[in-house]
Amino acid sequence: MQQRLYRMASGFCYDISVRVPLLDLKAQNSALRDEILAAIAGVVDSNQFVLGPEVERLEAGIACCGTARAIGVSSGTDALLVSLMALGIGPGDEVITTDYSFFATAGVIARLGATPKFVDIDPVSYNLRPEAVAEAVTPRTRAVIPVHLYGQCADMKPLIEIAAKHGLPVVEDAAQAIGAEYRDGRRAGSMGVVGCFSFYPTKNLGGAGDAGAVVTNDAALADKIRMLRVHGGERRYYHRIVGGNFRLDAVQAAVLNVKMAHLDRWTARRQENAARYDELFERSGLPQDAGIRPPVAIYRDSARPHHHIYNQYVIRVPERDKLREHLTKQEIGSDIYYPVPFHLQECFGNLGYRAGAFPESERAAAETLALPIYPELSVAQQEAVVSSIRGFYR
Repeated sequence: MQQRLYRMASGFCYDISVRVPLLDLKAQNSALRDEILAAIAGVVDSNQFVLGPEVERLEAGIACCGTARAIGVSSGTDALLVSLMALGIGPGDEVITTDYSFFATAGVIARLGATPKFVDIDPVSYNLRPEAVAEAVTPRTRAVIPVHLYGQCADMKPLIEIAAKHGLPVVEDAAQAIGAEYRDGRRAGSMGVVGCFSFYPTKNLGGAGDAGAVVTNDAALADKIRMLRVHGGERRYYHRIVGGNFRLDAVQAAVLNVKMAHLDRWTARRQENAARYDELFERSGLPQDAGIRPPVAIYRDSARPHHHIYNQYVIRVPERDKLREHLTKQEIGSDIYYPVPFHLQECFGNLGYRAGAFPESERAAAETLALPIYPELSVAQQEAVVSSIRGFYR
């Protein structure tokens, strides 16, 4: 590729011919290849492919994030689903949740015959607003699901207070936030009745396929979730309740056990990359000149080391779709998380929401763009991203 240089307003000259994928799993996995293959070989040799010692080891490691118990399950989606099942959510119930998240958050509610009750988001953190939750509670409300979107905790203290006032369990969707800390130091997933994690390959802690976990301090609830993940049986072929097949494969647990040792280092690299983006944007003049809004770490002033773990680095920009086309032509990866808020999804048309019902969610869907933020991202690659964006807005 022919080298092209662009001199920014700050006087720095950056190479914008650098290819920058949105995510580079090869860079991460190749460094751990031998260790991962050895772990998988151990599973093969053991012939224990579902649940077993590797899953138990993973559960012990996940529980150390601030809860007494962890239950490995088949995916982040199933973590949410089995949690709601354990809480008895079903037809006629309402569950309050954000209007702006990955589809699973709302989909699991509908799958159980309950009604998702959407609320709008805070325009800075992109997490649901506690005030909106308080206004949305009805006699049919049975639970609240906050999402720690993009790697930053929702404002949990008022949310838990609102839920407690009405006797509602809080189910934390922490799929994007493993290791993130709230302003009081508590970890994502440890503040509600249950917390739900995803280990999809693109997550900060990702397996070699689908995997997830539920964490809780409630012993009885943990026992029920363990039963539900194996078709509701405490022992083989004897079923007390109707559950599902939510078991975690040992191969996934083995891969995750290898990667767990590197999670804090990867988180630190993501935070360093986010800080570098912030600096590059500021030096380029883009926030002032183009109206770009980098993400804000709400709890940074608390000096917590994991205030935001940057599962995504999401900016707000004018002419978002045109900018993304420009970046694609420059071989720079980006993505939109998420282009359609829940209340405008076709499958929820029966709920009666209309355009304009949740303006902040709609604005976020139209204006946000995720940039590469993975731990192995180089300084040159980040400079190329910012240079390309600067070139678009010149």
